[in-house]
Amino acid sequence: MISIRQAEPGDRNSWTDFILRSNNGTVFHLPDFLDYHPEGRFRNHHLIFENKSGIVSIIPGALAKKEDGVWFRSYPGASYGGPVFNDSLGLSKIERIVDELMLYCRSQGFRGIEMTPPPAIYYRRPNNYLEFSLVKRGFSYRKRELTAVIDLSRLGEELRLGFRSSALRGVRKAVKSGVEVKENSDFSLFYHVLESNLQQRHGVIPTHTLEELEKLRNLLGKDRIKQFIAVKDGEVLAGMVMFHCNPRVTLAFYISHDQEHQALRPVNLVYMEVIRWAKQMGYHYMDLGTFTLNMEVNYGLCRFKESFSARGIFRNTIYGSV
Repeated sequence: MISIRQAEPGDRNSWTDFILRSNNGTVFHLPDFLDYHPEGRFRNHHLIFENKSGIVSIIPGALAKKEDGVWFRSYPGASYGGPVFNDSLGLSKIERIVDELMLYCRSQGFRGIEMTPPPAIYYRRPNNYLEFSLVKRGFSYRKRELTAVIDLSRLGEELRLGFRSSALRGVRKAVKSGVEVKENSDFSLFYHVLESNLQQRHGVIPTHTLEELEKLRNLLGKDRIKQFIAVKDGEVLAGMVMFHCNPRVTLAFYISHDQEHQALRPVNLVYMEVIRWAKQMGYHYMDLGTFTLNMEVNYGLCRFKESFSARGIFRNTIYGSV
């Protein structure tokens, strides 16, 4: 028998331990990550599923007001969410958890459920049991984006053999121009480049302020967030901020460059060196982020990421009434 309850402060250690040992948990499911959001920003509603043996699933969640009422959704301030499962669970038990979640939401008067689970590459043992169970029960895809993923295991010691000539030409140009890539923990060195680029190209600001980014690293630990910058003559030309999502995947949360120095191709060199680092660190995959928005493709960005051996993997958001 499975019971459901809201998480309490005393669950913190067992919650963290479960995520770290789970099949599909990520840094975005950890209470340390959720602490980054100030109290009151979201209507938190984290759920713990238990049986007589202990925790079998955890869903960090929040309540969202929609036109037809209140919905339960995976955490709004996280890239990925949805249920985290014990590695031993098979299809029948995952279906049972989905049924119990729907019954619980119905009993609370919620109108529906929406979630964005991690893509299959984040799983210790990949499966589509969750989405199968949801679709079988009438859920639909609200959107299906493509995130660019590099399979690091298929890249040999000579990384260049896995990249297109266009990517390598950019790397050579950056090196010849005197650009160097370094790991550096000072976010302020790169942040102004990131902020300026997002404003010029998309008219938006970074998801995190500089202070929030520093707070997040303090909460998660310096080993879970790494920054790499491309430098020439002491000036930062480009950079990449990596999130350690779990032992299998590292995620490029921010990638950006200074438009004035684009001709030097600093981003190409950043890609090359961070891919080299990720492979040396033992990650299986490197997630470069999406190149679609509401299923509209940015083909230039798509081709650039593909030139470094990335291929698009679904990042699904799924929803349904209860």
